[in-house]
Amino acid sequence: MTISLSEFLKQLSNPALLITVLLLLGVIMVNGWTDAPNAIATCISTRSISPSSAIIMAAVFNFLGVLLMTMINKAVAETITKMVNFGESKNALIALCAALFAIVVWATAAWAFGIPTSESHALIAGVTGAAIALQGGKGINGSEWMRVIYGLLLSTFLGFGLGFAVTRLVGFTFRRVDRRKTNKFFKNAQIIGAAAMAFMHGAQDGQKFMGIFMLGIVLAGGYGNATAYEIPIWLMILCSVVMALGTSIGGYRIIKTVGMGMVKLEKYQGFSADAAAAISLLSASLTGIPVSTTHTKTTAIMGVGASKRISSVNWNIVKEMVIAWILTFPGCGLLGFLMAHLFLRLFSNM
Repeated sequence: MTISLSEFLKQLSNPALLITVLLLLGVIMVNGWTDAPNAIATCISTRSISPSSAIIMAAVFNFLGVLLMTMINKAVAETITKMVNFGESKNALIALCAALFAIVVWATAAWAFGIPTSESHALIAGVTGAAIALQGGKGINGSEWMRVIYGLLLSTFLGFGLGFAVTRLVGFTFRRVDRRKTNKFFKNAQIIGAAAMAFMHGAQDGQKFMGIFMLGIVLAGGYGNATAYEIPIWLMILCSVVMALGTSIGGYRIIKTVGMGMVKLEKYQGFSADAAAAISLLSASLTGIPVSTTHTKTTAIMGVGASKRISSVNWNIVKEMVIAWILTFPGCGLLGFLMAHLFLRLFSNM
Protein backbone atom coordinates (compact mmCIF):
# COMPACT_ATOMS: atom_id res chain seq x y z
CA MET A 1 0.00 0.00 0.00
CA THR A 2 1.07 3.59 -0.69
CA ILE A 3 -0.69 6.94 -0.98
CA SER A 4 -0.11 9.96 -3.20
CA LEU A 5 -0.02 13.49 -1.81
CA SER A 6 -3.29 14.40 -3.56
CA GLU A 7 -5.03 11.33 -2.11
CA PHE A 8 -3.69 12.15 1.34
CA LEU A 9 -4.94 15.76 1.15
CA LYS A 10 -8.41 14.50 0.25
CA GLN A 11 -8.39 12.22 3.30
CA LEU A 12 -7.72 15.22 5.55
CA SER A 13 -11.45 15.99 5.34
CA ASN A 14 -11.64 13.33 8.08
CA PRO A 15 -11.33 15.42 11.30
CA ALA A 16 -9.78 12.54 13.26
CA LEU A 17 -7.04 12.08 10.66
CA LEU A 18 -6.42 15.83 10.50
CA ILE A 19 -5.91 15.98 14.27
CA THR A 20 -3.69 12.88 14.14
CA VAL A 21 -1.51 14.47 11.46
CA LEU A 22 -1.19 17.75 13.38
CA LEU A 23 -0.25 15.92 16.57
CA LEU A 24 2.26 13.73 14.74
CA LEU A 25 3.86 16.79 13.17
CA GLY A 26 4.06 18.21 16.69
CA VAL A 27 5.84 15.04 17.88
CA ILE A 28 8.28 15.26 14.95
CA MET A 29 9.01 18.90 15.75
CA VAL A 30 9.61 18.06 19.41
CA ASN A 31 11.96 15.33 18.21
CA GLY A 32 13.82 18.07 16.36
CA TRP A 33 14.08 19.97 19.65
CA THR A 34 15.30 17.06 21.71
CA ASP A 35 16.75 14.21 19.61
CA ALA A 36 18.19 15.73 16.43
CA PRO A 37 20.52 18.13 18.35
CA ASN A 38 22.38 15.11 19.72
CA ALA A 39 23.72 14.46 16.23
CA ILE A 40 25.48 17.83 16.14
CA ALA A 41 26.06 18.53 19.84
CA THR A 42 29.68 17.40 20.01
CA CYS A 43 30.93 19.16 16.85
CA ILE A 44 29.40 22.44 18.09
CA SER A 45 30.75 22.07 21.63
CA THR A 46 34.31 21.58 20.29
CA ARG A 47 33.82 24.54 17.91
CA SER A 48 34.45 22.45 14.83
CA ILE A 49 31.46 24.06 13.12
CA SER A 50 29.11 26.97 13.86
CA PRO A 51 25.61 26.21 15.21
CA SER A 52 23.85 27.63 12.14
CA SER A 53 25.98 25.60 9.72
CA ALA A 54 25.54 22.49 11.88
CA ILE A 55 21.75 22.85 11.82
CA ILE A 56 21.73 23.16 8.02
CA MET A 57 24.01 20.14 7.76
CA ALA A 58 21.78 18.16 10.14
CA ALA A 59 18.69 19.02 8.08
CA VAL A 60 20.30 17.86 4.83
CA PHE A 61 21.66 14.60 6.24
CA ASN A 62 18.48 13.88 8.19
CA PHE A 63 16.64 13.96 4.87
CA LEU A 64 19.25 11.79 3.16
CA GLY A 65 19.04 9.30 6.02
CA VAL A 66 15.26 9.14 5.76
CA LEU A 67 15.34 8.79 1.96
CA LEU A 68 18.26 6.43 1.35
CA MET A 69 17.81 4.11 4.33
CA THR A 70 14.09 3.77 3.65
CA MET A 71 14.86 2.78 0.06
CA ILE A 72 17.42 0.22 1.23
CA ASN A 73 15.72 -1.14 4.34
CA LYS A 74 12.45 -0.01 5.96
CA ALA A 75 12.62 -2.65 8.70
CA VAL A 76 12.45 -0.11 11.57
CA ALA A 77 9.20 1.38 10.23
CA GLU A 78 7.73 -2.10 9.85
CA THR A 79 8.67 -3.00 13.43
CA ILE A 80 6.92 0.12 14.74
CA THR A 81 3.66 -0.53 12.86
CA LYS A 82 3.56 -4.23 13.79
CA MET A 83 4.46 -3.62 17.45
CA VAL A 84 0.89 -2.66 18.43
CA ASN A 85 -2.63 -3.51 17.31
CA PHE A 86 -5.34 -0.85 17.34
CA GLY A 87 -7.87 -3.05 15.55
CA GLU A 88 -10.27 -1.76 12.90
CA SER A 89 -12.89 0.06 14.96
CA LYS A 90 -13.72 3.73 14.51
CA ASN A 91 -12.12 4.35 17.92
CA ALA A 92 -8.68 3.21 16.73
CA LEU A 93 -7.75 6.60 15.29
CA ILE A 94 -9.01 8.37 18.43
CA ALA A 95 -6.72 6.20 20.58
CA LEU A 96 -3.78 6.97 18.29
CA CYS A 97 -4.55 10.70 18.62
CA ALA A 98 -4.46 10.32 22.40
CA ALA A 99 -1.10 8.55 22.25
CA LEU A 100 0.44 11.35 20.18
CA PHE A 101 -0.96 13.99 22.52
CA ALA A 102 0.59 12.18 25.49
CA ILE A 103 3.97 12.04 23.71
CA VAL A 104 3.95 15.78 22.99
CA VAL A 105 3.15 16.56 26.63
CA TRP A 106 5.86 14.22 27.95
CA ALA A 107 8.57 15.33 25.53
CA THR A 108 7.87 19.05 25.91
CA ALA A 109 8.15 18.76 29.69
CA ALA A 110 11.51 17.00 29.34
CA TRP A 111 12.73 19.67 26.91
CA ALA A 112 11.68 22.43 29.33
CA PHE A 113 14.04 20.95 31.94
CA GLY A 114 16.83 20.52 29.35
CA ILE A 115 16.96 16.74 29.82
CA PRO A 116 17.64 14.77 26.61
CA THR A 117 14.91 12.20 27.04
CA SER A 118 14.17 9.93 24.09
CA GLU A 119 11.28 10.63 21.72
CA SER A 120 11.79 7.10 20.40
CA HIS A 121 11.06 5.62 23.81
CA ALA A 122 8.21 8.10 24.35
CA LEU A 123 6.70 7.21 20.98
CA ILE A 124 6.88 3.48 21.69
CA ALA A 125 5.54 3.85 25.24
CA GLY A 126 2.70 6.26 24.39
CA VAL A 127 1.44 4.25 21.42
CA THR A 128 1.66 1.03 23.42
CA GLY A 129 -0.30 2.50 26.34
CA ALA A 130 -3.06 3.71 24.01
CA ALA A 131 -3.26 0.36 22.22
CA ILE A 132 -3.65 -1.44 25.56
CA ALA A 133 -6.39 1.01 26.59
CA LEU A 134 -8.30 0.13 23.41
CA GLN A 135 -7.53 -3.56 22.95
CA GLY A 136 -6.28 -4.82 26.31
CA GLY A 137 -3.60 -7.48 26.10
CA LYS A 138 -4.31 -7.94 22.38
CA GLY A 139 -2.96 -4.43 21.80
CA ILE A 140 0.67 -5.63 21.98
CA ASN A 141 2.58 -7.87 19.60
CA GLY A 142 5.08 -9.36 22.06
CA SER A 143 7.63 -10.63 19.55
CA GLU A 144 7.94 -7.24 17.86
CA TRP A 145 7.91 -5.37 21.17
CA MET A 146 10.88 -7.42 22.37
CA ARG A 147 12.93 -5.67 19.70
CA VAL A 148 12.52 -2.52 21.79
CA ILE A 149 14.19 -4.26 24.73
CA TYR A 150 16.96 -5.49 22.45
CA GLY A 151 17.38 -1.93 21.21
CA LEU A 152 17.62 -0.56 24.74
CA LEU A 153 20.40 -3.02 25.58
CA LEU A 154 22.14 -2.53 22.24
CA SER A 155 22.21 1.25 22.46
CA THR A 156 23.49 1.14 26.05
CA PHE A 157 26.25 -1.42 25.87
CA LEU A 158 27.31 -1.06 22.24
CA GLY A 159 27.26 2.75 22.43
CA PHE A 160 29.33 2.85 25.64
CA GLY A 161 31.68 0.06 24.53
CA LEU A 162 32.36 1.50 21.10
CA GLY A 163 32.83 5.00 22.56
CA PHE A 164 35.45 3.62 24.92
CA ALA A 165 37.15 1.44 22.27
CA VAL A 166 37.20 4.00 19.43
CA THR A 167 38.68 6.68 21.71
CA ARG A 168 41.44 4.34 22.89
CA LEU A 169 42.15 3.25 19.30
CA VAL A 170 42.32 6.83 18.01
CA GLY A 171 44.50 7.89 20.94
CA PHE A 172 46.91 5.00 20.31
CA THR A 173 47.03 5.58 16.53
CA PHE A 174 47.84 9.30 16.83
CA ARG A 175 49.97 9.16 19.97
CA ARG A 176 53.14 10.29 18.17
CA VAL A 177 51.51 12.94 15.98
CA ASP A 178 51.78 16.64 16.86
CA ARG A 179 48.64 17.81 18.67
CA ARG A 180 48.22 20.86 16.40
CA LYS A 181 48.06 18.61 13.34
CA THR A 182 45.61 16.23 14.95
CA ASN A 183 43.33 19.08 15.99
CA LYS A 184 43.10 20.28 12.40
CA PHE A 185 42.47 16.75 11.15
CA PHE A 186 39.83 15.92 13.74
CA LYS A 187 38.09 19.25 13.28
CA ASN A 188 37.22 18.13 9.74
CA ALA A 189 36.74 14.50 10.75
CA GLN A 190 34.27 15.52 13.44
CA ILE A 191 32.14 17.38 10.92
CA ILE A 192 32.01 14.17 8.86
CA GLY A 193 31.16 12.21 12.02
CA ALA A 194 28.34 14.64 12.88
CA ALA A 195 26.98 14.32 9.33
CA ALA A 196 26.99 10.53 9.73
CA MET A 197 25.12 10.88 13.03
CA ALA A 198 22.53 13.17 11.42
CA PHE A 199 22.13 10.66 8.59
CA MET A 200 21.55 7.81 11.04
CA HIS A 201 19.15 9.93 13.10
CA GLY A 202 17.01 10.35 9.98
CA ALA A 203 17.34 6.65 9.22
CA GLN A 204 16.16 5.63 12.70
CA ASP A 205 13.76 8.28 13.97
CA GLY A 206 12.43 9.28 10.57
CA GLN A 207 11.31 5.71 9.93
CA LYS A 208 9.60 5.50 13.32
CA PHE A 209 7.50 8.58 12.64
CA MET A 210 6.69 7.58 9.07
CA GLY A 211 5.60 4.17 10.33
CA ILE A 212 3.11 5.82 12.72
CA PHE A 213 2.08 8.25 9.96
CA MET A 214 1.20 5.38 7.63
CA LEU A 215 -0.57 3.58 10.48
CA GLY A 216 -2.77 6.65 11.00
CA ILE A 217 -3.63 6.82 7.29
CA VAL A 218 -4.57 3.14 7.23
CA LEU A 219 -6.67 3.40 10.42
CA ALA A 220 -8.48 6.41 8.95
CA GLY A 221 -9.45 4.22 6.00
CA GLY A 222 -10.74 1.51 8.34
CA TYR A 223 -8.31 -1.12 7.11
CA GLY A 224 -6.71 -2.07 10.43
CA ASN A 225 -2.97 -2.10 11.00
CA ALA A 226 -0.67 -1.79 8.00
CA THR A 227 1.41 -4.86 7.21
CA ALA A 228 2.80 -3.96 3.78
CA TYR A 229 3.23 -0.47 2.36
CA GLU A 230 5.53 1.86 0.45
CA ILE A 231 6.55 5.13 2.12
CA PRO A 232 6.01 8.01 -0.37
CA ILE A 233 8.69 10.61 -1.12
CA TRP A 234 6.44 13.50 -0.04
CA LEU A 235 6.18 11.99 3.44
CA MET A 236 9.98 11.69 3.70
CA ILE A 237 10.35 15.37 2.75
CA LEU A 238 7.64 16.49 5.18
CA CYS A 239 9.19 14.55 8.08
CA SER A 240 12.68 15.92 7.38
CA VAL A 241 11.57 19.56 7.04
CA VAL A 242 9.53 19.56 10.26
CA MET A 243 12.36 17.84 12.16
CA ALA A 244 14.86 20.44 10.91
CA LEU A 245 12.52 23.25 11.95
CA GLY A 246 12.34 21.85 15.48
CA THR A 247 16.14 21.64 15.67
CA SER A 248 16.53 25.28 14.63
CA ILE A 249 13.98 26.47 17.21
CA GLY A 250 14.96 24.68 20.40
CA GLY A 251 18.02 22.52 19.93
CA TYR A 252 20.59 24.56 21.84
CA ARG A 253 19.34 23.46 25.28
CA ILE A 254 20.10 19.82 24.53
CA ILE A 255 23.34 20.67 22.73
CA LYS A 256 24.52 22.38 25.92
CA THR A 257 23.59 19.41 28.14
CA VAL A 258 24.99 16.65 25.93
CA GLY A 259 27.92 18.36 24.26
CA MET A 260 29.12 20.64 27.04
CA GLY A 261 27.76 19.55 30.40
CA MET A 262 28.24 15.80 30.56
CA VAL A 263 31.89 15.49 29.47
CA LYS A 264 34.45 18.09 28.41
CA LEU A 265 35.47 16.85 24.98
CA GLU A 266 38.47 17.42 22.77
CA LYS A 267 38.06 17.22 19.00
CA TYR A 268 39.31 13.64 18.66
CA GLN A 269 36.97 12.59 21.46
CA GLY A 270 34.02 14.26 19.77
CA PHE A 271 34.84 12.38 16.58
CA SER A 272 35.10 9.10 18.52
CA ALA A 273 31.67 9.64 20.10
CA ASP A 274 30.06 10.39 16.73
CA ALA A 275 31.71 7.41 15.04
CA ALA A 276 30.72 5.02 17.83
CA ALA A 277 27.11 6.21 17.91
CA ALA A 278 26.75 6.15 14.11
CA ILE A 279 28.04 2.55 13.92
CA SER A 280 25.63 1.49 16.67
CA LEU A 281 22.67 3.15 14.92
CA LEU A 282 23.59 1.62 11.55
CA SER A 283 23.72 -1.86 13.10
CA ALA A 284 20.30 -1.38 14.67
CA SER A 285 18.73 0.06 11.50
CA LEU A 286 19.89 -2.79 9.28
CA THR A 287 18.43 -5.36 11.68
CA GLY A 288 15.11 -3.51 12.14
CA ILE A 289 15.68 -2.76 15.83
CA PRO A 290 14.23 0.60 16.96
CA VAL A 291 16.76 2.38 19.19
CA SER A 292 17.00 5.84 20.68
CA THR A 293 19.47 8.22 19.03
CA THR A 294 19.65 10.18 22.29
CA HIS A 295 20.39 7.07 24.30
CA THR A 296 22.99 5.83 21.82
CA LYS A 297 24.82 9.15 21.50
CA THR A 298 24.91 9.89 25.22
CA THR A 299 26.15 6.42 26.16
CA ALA A 300 28.85 6.76 23.49
CA ILE A 301 29.92 10.07 25.07
CA MET A 302 30.01 8.35 28.48
CA GLY A 303 32.27 5.68 27.00
CA VAL A 304 34.54 8.38 25.55
CA GLY A 305 34.83 10.09 28.93
CA ALA A 306 35.39 6.82 30.78
CA SER A 307 38.26 5.91 28.42
CA LYS A 308 40.24 8.74 29.99
CA ARG A 309 39.11 8.28 33.57
CA ILE A 310 35.78 7.60 35.23
CA SER A 311 35.82 10.89 37.10
CA SER A 312 35.91 12.88 33.84
CA VAL A 313 32.21 12.07 33.34
CA ASN A 314 29.74 14.36 35.10
CA TRP A 315 27.75 11.60 36.73
CA ASN A 316 25.15 14.00 38.15
CA ILE A 317 23.97 14.82 34.63
CA VAL A 318 24.21 11.14 33.69
CA LYS A 319 22.02 10.28 36.68
CA GLU A 320 19.37 12.79 35.59
CA MET A 321 19.29 11.33 32.09
CA VAL A 322 19.14 7.73 33.31
CA ILE A 323 16.22 8.61 35.59
CA ALA A 324 14.45 10.21 32.61
CA TRP A 325 15.06 7.09 30.50
CA ILE A 326 13.79 4.80 33.26
CA LEU A 327 10.66 6.88 33.79
CA THR A 328 9.80 7.27 30.10
CA PHE A 329 8.42 3.77 29.46
CA PRO A 330 6.08 3.52 32.48
CA GLY A 331 5.41 7.27 32.65
CA CYS A 332 4.61 7.97 29.01
CA GLY A 333 2.94 4.57 28.66
CA LEU A 334 0.60 5.36 31.55
CA LEU A 335 -0.03 8.84 30.14
CA GLY A 336 -0.91 7.33 26.75
CA PHE A 337 -3.22 4.81 28.47
CA LEU A 338 -5.04 7.51 30.47
CA MET A 339 -5.26 9.93 27.53
CA ALA A 340 -6.73 7.17 25.36
CA HIS A 341 -9.47 6.50 27.91
CA LEU A 342 -10.13 10.26 28.19
CA PHE A 343 -10.24 10.78 24.42
CA LEU A 344 -12.48 7.74 23.91
CA ARG A 345 -14.89 9.02 26.56
CA LEU A 346 -14.97 12.50 25.00
CA PHE A 347 -14.93 11.74 21.27
CA SER A 348 -16.02 8.14 20.60
CA ASN A 349 -19.67 9.11 20.09
CA MET A 350 -18.98 12.13 17.91
